[in-house]
Amino acid sequence: MKIAFQGEPGAYSEQAVFDHFGEVESLPCESFDAVFEAVNTGRSDAALIPIENSLAGSIHQNYDLLLRNDLRIVGEQLLRVRHCLIALPGVQMADIKKAISHPQALGQCAGYLRKRGIQAEAVYDTAGSVKMLKESGARDTAGVASRRAAEIYGMQILEEGIEDNTENYTRFLAIQKEAVVPAALSESKGAGEAKTSIVFTLKNEPGSLFKAMSVFALRDIDLTKIESRPLQGKPWEYLFYVDFIGSAEEERSKRALNHLSEYALTLRVLGSYPRFRG
Repeated sequence: MKIAFQGEPGAYSEQAVFDHFGEVESLPCESFDAVFEAVNTGRSDAALIPIENSLAGSIHQNYDLLLRNDLRIVGEQLLRVRHCLIALPGVQMADIKKAISHPQALGQCAGYLRKRGIQAEAVYDTAGSVKMLKESGARDTAGVASRRAAEIYGMQILEEGIEDNTENYTRFLAIQKEAVVPAALSESKGAGEAKTSIVFTLKNEPGSLFKAMSVFALRDIDLTKIESRPLQGKPWEYLFYVDFIGSAEEERSKRALNHLSEYALTLRVLGSYPRFRG
């Protein structure tokens, strides 16, 4: 299999690809748009995209891309993000005056960098920062990226685990053209092992969101996430993304979705897939 991800080789997303799919061929892509395009055109069999981080929150661009593309969510993966301070071989900690990385990674290490008087400079990617550093040969600069990035580019790890908060996890979604068969998922995994993601719109009137959420509460269906996004072209109207426990083909879920369709102006099931257990 060939699996697309956003970033350079050694990116956290690539590590998540191998954790989720095993020994596959990874396809680095410059942007999230390019990741979706790779799946749409058949350049890759599937892709793994980050959807939320436990510290930084949701990756809104990918929610929008899920809506604009006719792809299915078929799995999820959680990755513990452990940042490393990476430099050229032979460089000492005392030599480092500047750290480069993706803005989110720098933000997650802001306290560490500030305490050591290291200036932060944003670049396009975590693993890309290590690639840039190797190409530049700068000995007063370090990259902030994964251990795997250091290994790929033959660089030195000055310190590992430099993030300010150790509870730093990113949730990824596996996407492809074909849906997982929910019935088979339910039979093999059991009802509690499946998760479903949906998106819907509602009339802009009092109580509409309460009614929408009640279809799940009435049936004791566990909601694991709800996210609102602006509806493009319609100011102050919103899309609602919801994850709930259970397959869309389970009878209880079917009744809830049918009930929701009575209130929703639009409703789309993005996919049912095995719930990540770690």
